[in-house]
Amino acid sequence: MKILITGGTGFIGRSLSPSLLADGHSVTILSRYPNKVESVFGKKIRQIDSMSDLTDQDHFDAIFNFAGAPIFASRWNDARKTVLMNSRIDTTQKIIAFIERAKTKPSVLLSGSAIGIYGDRGDAILDETTSLPASTEDDFGHQLCAAWEKTAEMAKTHGVRVCLLRTGLVLGRNGGFLQPMLLPFKLGLGCKLGSGDQWMPWIHMDDYVAICKVLLENNALQGAINLTAPNPATNSHFTEILARLLKRKALLTIPAWALNLLLGEMAQLLIGSQRVIPKALLDSGFQFRHTELETALADVLRN
Repeated sequence: MKILITGGTGFIGRSLSPSLLADGHSVTILSRYPNKVESVFGKKIRQIDSMSDLTDQDHFDAIFNFAGAPIFASRWNDARKTVLMNSRIDTTQKIIAFIERAKTKPSVLLSGSAIGIYGDRGDAILDETTSLPASTEDDFGHQLCAAWEKTAEMAKTHGVRVCLLRTGLVLGRNGGFLQPMLLPFKLGLGCKLGSGDQWMPWIHMDDYVAICKVLLENNALQGAINLTAPNPATNSHFTEILARLLKRKALLTIPAWALNLLLGEMAQLLIGSQRVIPKALLDSGFQFRHTELETALADVLRN
C-alpha cells in the first residue's frame, strides 16, 4: 500500500512507520521538519511539508492522521486551547480537501482521537456504543476529540472508510506519557493522583501498531474504535505496579485540589475516569498480545 502519515515523527509514528516499511508498504510523512524525518527514518520515507504539495494525481491507499500540538506541553489557557484545536482541525480539513480533489480516493482514513471523548464517567463501563456526554462546556478534552472526529468523518461523503482511533495511554519505549514519570518513580517520588480510583485505559505500543495494520485491511471495522487493552487499571493500581517493577515505594498522593491549582483545566486529564473497553476489536477477533498491565509495563521497562 501507499500510505500517508501526518504527525509521523511523533511517539506513535516513530513505531508505526518502520513497521509499515518492514511489511513492504510505501510511506510518506507530512512534516514541517524535513531534517527530523531524515534523522529518524533515513531516506526510506518520502517527506512533504504541506498537503498543498500534493497534486490531484497523487494517490494513497490509506491516510493516518496523527497531527496535533502536544496535549501536555503547557497549561491550558485560551490561547493554548486554540492551538490544540486548530492544529488538529486545520490539518484534518486539509486532508479532506485533498481527498475531495484526488482523482483516486484513499480506501481508508484512520484519524486520531482519544478516550477523553467519553468525559469523566466514574466506574461506568464504556465501549464504542456508549452515548457521548450531552453537555461539554467544562470539558475541553471532550470538545477537542468531538470536533476532531466530526471533521474526519467528512471523508465518508467521498466514499472513504473512516476509523476514529480513540486512544488510551500508550505504553512504549522512549516517549509517551510514561517517560516523564520514570525519574520521579526511580527517586521514590512516585505518587497517586487524586483519589487514585479513576480508571486509566492503557495499551502497549506493540498492540497499537498491530491494530493499525489490521484496520488497514479489515473493511468491516469503521467508525469509533477504542484502542485500549481489555483490562483498564485504576491510577492506584498503575502507581503500585510501576513502583514495584522499579523496586521503589510510592507512598505519596497529590490531592485533586493541588492538581487543579497546578494544572487548571488540564488536571481533568489526570483525575477524570474512563473505564473503556475495546469492544469493536474484541468482537472482530483481534488477539491482544498484552492484556495485563504488569506484564506490559515490565516489557516496556525491560527494553
